[in-house]
Amino acid sequence: MKGKLFLLVGPSGSGKSSVLSELKKSHPEFTYPLSATTRAMREGEKEGEIYHFYSKEQFQKGIEKEEFLEWAVVHQDNYYGLIKKPLMEALENGKTVVREVDIQGFDSIRDKIPKESLVTIFITVPNKNELIERIVNRAAISEDELEKRKESMYKEFNRLRDCDYMVENRNGELEETVEKVVEIIGSESS
Repeated sequence: MKGKLFLLVGPSGSGKSSVLSELKKSHPEFTYPLSATTRAMREGEKEGEIYHFYSKEQFQKGIEKEEFLEWAVVHQDNYYGLIKKPLMEALENGKTVVREVDIQGFDSIRDKIPKESLVTIFITVPNKNELIERIVNRAAISEDELEKRKESMYKEFNRLRDCDYMVENRNGELEETVEKVVEIIGSESS
């Protein structure tokens, strides 16, 4: 593989999607492969921007056809998967590929992409209480869902040491967070 895959890893609510969204605006030269999910579309989301929204049946057919580089059931009910073909083609063609992924996806991709072609950046927040606030304020969720996400969050924080870099995403400092990610991409790409 001539290119490099940069994975933005971190707990739900850490700002991975926001960082990725800003990167897309400021660095259209990077390749941003899409994932598929069975979760419901959130307000303001559009099909094909960050995700392809699949039914569970469509997703399971994709699993059978091995269309995903990785896939997982997240928070015990929604499927997420990184669509394999466009990502692998971009790496073969020497592109800088950037994608956000949860911890389960990180583990799966780490087993399939050679270390020299993979850089992992853990996006975190100053404290766990801030992360819980972000999760609650992002979308209406049940108490049961919040507890599932808290449980996942604590497990995910323990994986920080498995990543190549850590970037803290402070409230109101998204631009600075994106700049740090771009610096890492630049240093790893040269």
